[in-house]
Amino acid sequence: MEGDCLSCMKYLMFLFNFFIFLGGACLLGLGIWVIVDPTGFREIVAANPLLFTGAYIMLAMGAMLFLLGFLGCCGAIRENKCLLLFFFMFILLIFLAELSAAILAFIFRENLTREFFTKELKKHYQRNNDTDVFSSTWNSVMITFACCGVNGPEDFEAIPHLPHSSLEKMTPEACCQRELQSREGMFINKEACLTGIERFQNRQGCYTVILNSFETYVYLAGALAIGVLAIELFAMIFAMCLFRGIQ
Repeated sequence: MEGDCLSCMKYLMFLFNFFIFLGGACLLGLGIWVIVDPTGFREIVAANPLLFTGAYIMLAMGAMLFLLGFLGCCGAIRENKCLLLFFFMFILLIFLAELSAAILAFIFRENLTREFFTKELKKHYQRNNDTDVFSSTWNSVMITFACCGVNGPEDFEAIPHLPHSSLEKMTPEACCQRELQSREGMFINKEACLTGIERFQNRQGCYTVILNSFETYVYLAGALAIGVLAIELFAMIFAMCLFRGIQ
């Protein structure tokens, strides 16, 4: 009976580690996609130190989970106590790090409000100055998502336009409608857009557009994170049970 229980534990341990292995592969692939994505998201990530760091943390965590899942599978099948102990210690460290990251994300979630982004935009945005990282990032966001400002074009009313411009109203070029939503896309009517004719402008704010675009993925990411934490917890329990059962 004890042998059957140990055998069952071994295969359950293998199963959980296989899921960790797959989760690590998914995180690794997602991190690589964020960094090399050609649609403009890469520019946003590179310009924001927090996102840039987060993308590489995702890569590192994915690679580590990938490796540990592999080691856990090997330790379970071969019944190697050294590999199982190594697996348990490292999966515990990863579990605590992920838990800490989730708590910090919850604590600092107020920094992602509409009011925060509006305040930062009005304070730092320099319109079409692509030598400024903040402005270039915002321009990339507005072009990629066909949106304007945080709430709409009215966010730019308090921002001074270029001194040499003869236009009465200075809407950023990034807010103008294009035939193709990329920096290479042709403007539908740039002059009319810059003078304030609404039908040639992207009127919807980026906050709403991006929130709607990523809402499903945010919930999916949250569910995936909870699932990964649960799998890691069960894997640690099985690892210790199997470690104690091996003679």
